[in-house]
Amino acid sequence: MPYYVILSNLTDEGRKTIKEKPGRIMEVNKEIEGMGVKVLSQYALLGPYDFANIVEAPNNETVAKMSVEIGSRGSVQMVTLPAIPVDEFVKKSK
Repeated sequence: MPYYVILSNLTDEGRKTIKEKPGRIMEVNKEIEGMGVKVLSQYALLGPYDFANIVEAPNNETVAKMSVEIGSRGSVQMVTLPAIPVDEFVKKSK
C-alpha cells in the first residue's frame, strides 16, 4: 500500500481546540483511519510545520478525500507528499 507524508499547520481555531482538548489529535486519527488512511506515526514539530504524519492509504484518491474532509473543518492546513520507501526506490532504480 502507498505511503504518504502529511505536513500540517494548525489554524488559530485548531490551536484553540488543541489547547482546550489535546486528546482531540487522537480522535482525529481515529476519524482518518475510518476514511481508509492508516496513521503509521505522528510527530509534533518545531519549525514551519506543526505536525508530520506518516500514513498508508490504498491510493491517491483516498488521501485526497481525507484531506478535503479534514481541511474543510478549518482547523488545519495540510501538505501531502507521496513517499517511496528507500529500499523500493533502490530496487526500481536498477
